[in-house]
Amino acid sequence: MNKKHFCPVCGFDGLGEAAFSSSNEPSHEICPCCGFEFGFDGGNEPAVFEKFRQRWIKNGSKWFMPNLNPKNWDKKNK
Repeated sequence: MNKKHFCPVCGFDGLGEAAFSSSNEPSHEICPCCGFEFGFDGGNEPAVFEKFRQRWIKNGSKWFMPNLNPKNWDKKNK
């Protein structure tokens, strides 16, 4: 079974790996929704996620990989 993981920045629930492991190692996965790359765009800290999220929202909350946008996804529910 493929377990999906949440993006701590935008709330997208389709990441293939946890953003950070239990030992705080980044997955280096790029969220297809907000474009945050874990291990590149900042550390595993809520303030980093919030700053990136606010900038993403300010810029229109556009999907980084629009072809992967689920039909029923709504950032307002995250």
